[in-house]
Amino acid sequence: MLIVQINLEKGSALGFKMDMEYAPLLVIRAGCGFVMCGYLNMDIANKLGDVAVRVTGVRSFEDVLNAKAVDVSEAAKKRGVSAGMTAKEALNLMF
Repeated sequence: MLIVQINLEKGSALGFKMDMEYAPLLVIRAGCGFVMCGYLNMDIANKLGDVAVRVTGVRSFEDVLNAKAVDVSEAAKKRGVSAGMTAKEALNLMF
């Protein structure tokens, strides 16, 4: 498992990467929420009330930051996050 600090415009986030069989599991945590790769489930994030964004087709932290949100939790929408914005933009709204 790899854990790194990722500096963004509005604060520092933590990136978590775990190599799985065919693709890495990636999460970047910032302030009150997180961006997750396609391995993780938006239905559960909504059920728990998490501020969450899901991106797909990513293999590195840089990929995650540049990827566009494909799913956004209801709690994230309340913070101004929307599908189509980059994960980096979404993470900055989570501080």
